[in-house]
Amino acid sequence: MIHHVQVACPAGTEDAQRAFYTGVLGWAELPKPPLLAARGGCWFAVPGGGEVHVGVEAGFRPARKAHPAFVVDVTRVAEAVAAAGHPVVWADPAEIPGRLRFHTFDGVGNRIEFLADAGPV
Repeated sequence: MIHHVQVACPAGTEDAQRAFYTGVLGWAELPKPPLLAARGGCWFAVPGGGEVHVGVEAGFRPARKAHPAFVVDVTRVAEAVAAAGHPVVWADPAEIPGRLRFHTFDGVGNRIEFLADAGPV
């Protein structure tokens, strides 16, 4: 099991990340321990388990290829993402047969993937 994934943001853009992860996705923000909170950034609880940690990075460049992927109700999340004005780029279903999935970008341009549960293995 993965405890968390970390994505980066430039200093001062935590509110843009909150708008995406909490506002669009509806994920709860988690309190950061005081020593880490002083560095900036923010943390979010992923429904079903795990966390996304957003860390401030000097010289930030958004991750356009590398990305975390989350199993969600993909249709509902795609609708919420599109309604908020973020792109919804559906993947070719032939790439991973049986897995409906799309990519979008968080509040600072990091690539994020959402996919439907493939069911029991």
